[in-house]
Amino acid sequence: MSAGAIITASGTDVGKTVLAAALVEALNADYWKPIQAGLEGETDTDTVKRLANVGPEHLHREAYRLRTPCSPHLAAQRDALTIEPRKLVLPERSSTDTRPLIVEGAGGLLVPLTRTYLQIDQFATWDLPLVLCARTELGTINHTLLSLEAIKRRGLTLLGIAFIGTQNADTQRTIADISGAEILGTLPTLDPLNHETLREAFAKAFCAQDFLSKP
Repeated sequence: MSAGAIITASGTDVGKTVLAAALVEALNADYWKPIQAGLEGETDTDTVKRLANVGPEHLHREAYRLRTPCSPHLAAQRDALTIEPRKLVLPERSSTDTRPLIVEGAGGLLVPLTRTYLQIDQFATWDLPLVLCARTELGTINHTLLSLEAIKRRGLTLLGIAFIGTQNADTQRTIADISGAEILGTLPTLDPLNHETLREAFAKAFCAQDFLSKP
């Protein structure tokens, strides 16, 4: 399995991009957002560049840049496009490039890329393990366990769960006990959120090497 990870989530606006930025810096990694839906303001790649404080050599151009911030299949339709899985290949890198690759998905696992093709189907084609981001608030047990069921059903490799939000020990322990998934840590909500606060919070909450696939 290749070095790096796919950052996915139990839903939308969980905090994938923030975690991805922390990982890019902590692992000296590259970043790729295959499908960017929504181009007004700062894109996810722009956010990672700012929060990780890295140069353009760490950032790979999106395969699709869609105008509307909605499900990729609909955003593509509004742009008179169809997302083609054959174009969603991992970025080519030189044989001397040893940096891990952090790939950030769009929304949750079962987000449709077309009306017949789900994002998790695309994940299965890449030689990278998954990190599942989950909230700590009410409802996360159901959403997270459903996501873990989908990962297990397709036989995908899961490195673990990264919780984002206020620490909720019982919720997190319940998810771990029922699923058997590893809890990687909890990233608190940060205010202000910037390069320095993110780097410090990530270092306190996680071990960066846990996000790399085991031999």
